[in-house]
Amino acid sequence: MFKSRSEGNVVYKCTVRLLEDLDVLECEFQPHHKGSFLLDYVCEQLEITEKDYFGLRFVDSAKQRHWLDLAKTIIKQVKDVDPLVLSCRVKFYPADPLRLTNNGKLMMYQQLKRDLRHGRLYCSAGEAAALGALIVQDELGDYDAESHTGEYVSSLKIALRQSDQLEKKAMELHQKREPGQEAVAVYDEFVGIARSLETYGIDPHPVKDHRGTQLYLGINFSGISTFAAGRRTQHFRWPEVHKINFEGKMFIIHLAYSEDRREVKKHTVGFKCPSGAACRYVWRCSIEQMLFFTLPTSQHASVVSGGGFFSWGTKFRYSGRTERELMSEALQALRQQKLNNTSPSKRKAQSVPATPSSPQGDLAEIRYSSLPRSTMSEPLGGCGDHMASSVYCTDNPLPTLETVSEEARKTNGESNDHLSDYYFRDSFDHSSSDGVGGGHAGNISGSASANAHANSAASIIQQQNASNSAKTAKKFSLIQAFVPSFLFVVVVLVVSAVYVLETDSELFAPLRNWPEMICLRYQYYQPLKEFLAKKFGAIF
Repeated sequence: MFKSRSEGNVVYKCTVRLLEDLDVLECEFQPHHKGSFLLDYVCEQLEITEKDYFGLRFVDSAKQRHWLDLAKTIIKQVKDVDPLVLSCRVKFYPADPLRLTNNGKLMMYQQLKRDLRHGRLYCSAGEAAALGALIVQDELGDYDAESHTGEYVSSLKIALRQSDQLEKKAMELHQKREPGQEAVAVYDEFVGIARSLETYGIDPHPVKDHRGTQLYLGINFSGISTFAAGRRTQHFRWPEVHKINFEGKMFIIHLAYSEDRREVKKHTVGFKCPSGAACRYVWRCSIEQMLFFTLPTSQHASVVSGGGFFSWGTKFRYSGRTERELMSEALQALRQQKLNNTSPSKRKAQSVPATPSSPQGDLAEIRYSSLPRSTMSEPLGGCGDHMASSVYCTDNPLPTLETVSEEARKTNGESNDHLSDYYFRDSFDHSSSDGVGGGHAGNISGSASANAHANSAASIIQQQNASNSAKTAKKFSLIQAFVPSFLFVVVVLVVSAVYVLETDSELFAPLRNWPEMICLRYQYYQPLKEFLAKKFGAIF
């Protein structure tokens, strides 16, 4: 990481690697800049409009990968990274990547080609040959018998485990392709084959199950999957995932699913990660993927807490737009384009409000289903399921009445307090001034009125002091009641945990097999027990 001082301003310099290994981009940022500034700059230079699908990734001093948080300052996230090198990668693989446009589709093609070369896009030999032929078509063009002689594919990197048989099959498919095909058609065909694979959009995370078997955890638009020997062994869809948590090195998935639409069953699955930092990274990737592909809008995102009771908690707040927001904007842009292409006379005829008996002709063709969408996405917010495909369904939520009434109530209360106080002071001053201008009887009546108002003011002040003292006493009593209750709950939890871990009763056997209890036993309880045994000798 480089920094330079110019006119009192600190400027940091970093290098961003693109999807092609030799392509880099030099960037500058200041201490107050957030991650969104750097991503916007990179996408602007690459002319990418669908920037929400992309992200910047870096590796810290402990060799742990991280995605740059767009809502936090850059310098706080990469303060121990030197030299500062980031990589621009596809972060969210859409269910239908063909709807990306222009350079967004090109970047998706380059990312999938990179995944194939690094072994992340696992596929059969036939699928690898078909994808390899498309790479040859993109880089070498149409087959030419004069220039393409011998093993001309061997000079290209197609797959991770590239064999002579794979190169021969790729050459045969390349020679059979029709000449004159455009590059966009090659990208679409490549992406179409890649998105049908089980490993599409998967960044494998090494984990172990409860038996110690080595697995790889993958997260994409459909859910969380486990892979063994390149094959998917388990798949937890997002509608089935109730909660995602972690405890130390243990990554925990809480499932809630129903069989035959009857009773809802709950199940917990745990996977052990190589380190605590790797576990937090897997947890955060899972949370981001789930929220991006399932939330209707980013406004529905709340602060997600991770980590158990006996570990340092981690809080995460999702930033950015969701997939359904992007699709809604694309739908609005398509609708606006159709309106702009409509002739003025036809537009004037369509100015009459449409009714169910007389729908608008051109607009009736625009539907939500006309755009590809994730199979796990829900209908657009603000509409029912039966209206999810209608352009007439607009998301204009009414303000919450209770919130408005509370604000109005507070405002009215404050205005009434000010009004009563002003009326009291005005009446007191007015009666006093009237007493000074009158005769003896007027003085007596004015002084009596003044004394009455003074007495009433004193009584009001006493009542306010009494209420304030009562509130103070109430707060004090609540604090006194909270501390013993909290200590009692902690003692009961500790005693219960020790009893469950130490007893051999079959009644608590399922509880002892929970991933949280296993993690608690081997990471906290057993080391603490050994420490106390050394200190106090024969107690244990």
